[in-house]
Amino acid sequence: MPVPRSILSKDDVTGLDLAVVAGAWPEDISGHFVVSTSDQRTHPVHAFFGDGIMARLALRPGTDGAPAGRFAWRPRVVDTPSVRLRRKRPDLFAAGPVGTNSPWGFVNAANTAPLPWGDRLFATWDAGRPVEVDPVTLAFVAEVGHRDDWKPTIDQAVLPLVSSTAHPVVDPDRGCLWSVSRDVMTGVTSVIRYDGTGRNVRRWEVEGATLPQATHTITQTRDWLVLADTAYKVDPEEIFGGDRTVANNPDGPLLLIRKDDLDPGRSTAGCRQFRIAPEVNHFYARYDDADGIEVVMEHSKGVDIGMYLREDDVDAFGRPVDPALRGMYCHGMTPALTTVLRFDPENGQVSERARAYDPGRWWQAELSAIDWSLEGQAEPTRHHLIFLGFHPEAINQRALDNYGDRIDRSLFPNEETPAVLVSFDRDGLKPLNEWTFALDDYPTSPSFVPRGLGSSGRSRYAGADPGGHDGYLVVAVHNDDRFRIEVFDAADVSRGPIAVLAPAHGVTVPFLIHSAWMPEARTAPADIERLRFADDLDSRLDQLPPDLAATAREVAAELAG
Repeated sequence: MPVPRSILSKDDVTGLDLAVVAGAWPEDISGHFVVSTSDQRTHPVHAFFGDGIMARLALRPGTDGAPAGRFAWRPRVVDTPSVRLRRKRPDLFAAGPVGTNSPWGFVNAANTAPLPWGDRLFATWDAGRPVEVDPVTLAFVAEVGHRDDWKPTIDQAVLPLVSSTAHPVVDPDRGCLWSVSRDVMTGVTSVIRYDGTGRNVRRWEVEGATLPQATHTITQTRDWLVLADTAYKVDPEEIFGGDRTVANNPDGPLLLIRKDDLDPGRSTAGCRQFRIAPEVNHFYARYDDADGIEVVMEHSKGVDIGMYLREDDVDAFGRPVDPALRGMYCHGMTPALTTVLRFDPENGQVSERARAYDPGRWWQAELSAIDWSLEGQAEPTRHHLIFLGFHPEAINQRALDNYGDRIDRSLFPNEETPAVLVSFDRDGLKPLNEWTFALDDYPTSPSFVPRGLGSSGRSRYAGADPGGHDGYLVVAVHNDDRFRIEVFDAADVSRGPIAVLAPAHGVTVPFLIHSAWMPEARTAPADIERLRFADDLDSRLDQLPPDLAATAREVAAELAG
């Protein structure tokens, strides 16, 4: 049973002081590893939809309250307005297949990815506005932008449903954050710009284009925003109590939007449209677009993250699914494919520049690490990618039935295969080196940490030699024996972990999602104007019974105090 059974545990969120249990800790690694996750104690139907937790790991020993020689792992529930409302009236919150609802509206889980922006830190989710958290305390600071600015899909008394992206991007040239707002009914999509201060955001509806499924990721070059339809399809029948019977679309639109066309005097913007296949969830553009728009596409063919495992499911090999995996998403049903695609906005052509595909070893391109500094994005050298492996016990027959002949079962290995960490040459996707994990390990999102911070002429997040090859990869690993943090040399992951942190045997943590790295953890600046929860409260409160309206005002007063 290689998928750890502790991965969906409902244990309390507690801090840990981790010890070096193997190797030697590098003297030149610093900063903080931050990771988002979903609170399984809120009993989500789908494991991805619990309330948000952010955890921070100090990469220097004896800091953040840890004793000498130990490393501080500090998690905290992000106490958003919806979390505070739930604490006051937990009986009124109902979990469903696409999230949690209440009389106040739809919960913004803010549980998927941390987004550092200079000294600030945000938590994101696909169905809510970005949430700013304090990098030191991890407490809620503010949601980004007034609810009405985002044009919610479903407006509710207090908590609107905003279909957004879990991966907005920070523009280093314009000093803003780009995101999206998408109408889940029509697929009409808008670009959102947040300038880092104020209670409002700006929105431009994209002309003549729709993204019919989701917008899990967006990416950017210096001059263009890149939006694509991503592989998560909502099934209305499932929402109303039926079985999930849909399959993700096998292809979809990709939109290029010129940043200079996002004129403050307009409310719409044009785009260049392309069509790509197979389906995709994560993708990363080279920031320098002088020689064209090139994007690494981590295709997600045969990965249906909308399908979750149930106690009555049968797995890919006809065995009953272990009830301990109830709520876990359906794992990859096809070998992973990664490509580099080039888009020409002038002639509308898309061409494949490189591909990586190995059906014997690379299943489910799960999560990746790049150098997120300006220099690293402009001239990337490495793309580090974790393939989770083939896990038939986490593939259910319902998903296989939905996808039919789109799944070639003859490619299934005879048994489970281990996860692999691969470092690719960024341009040609040549595998330069790789590391195979133990079969019972379940690695999560890696983050790149550069060497040589503070080098002359470099930006704040850049090392001495940017690109993704000169530094370290920090990887959190689930295992039923104990949770581990493994550190690899980004120049040669085939050496295996050069240092390992862990708690005592038997100590595990629940499912972790995306991670990031920050050079420092500083208290959120207090002199920035932000949206207050009270700003979102208006006459729409009259839709609620008086006691529930009063509870919303009480939460607003607590946050203001």
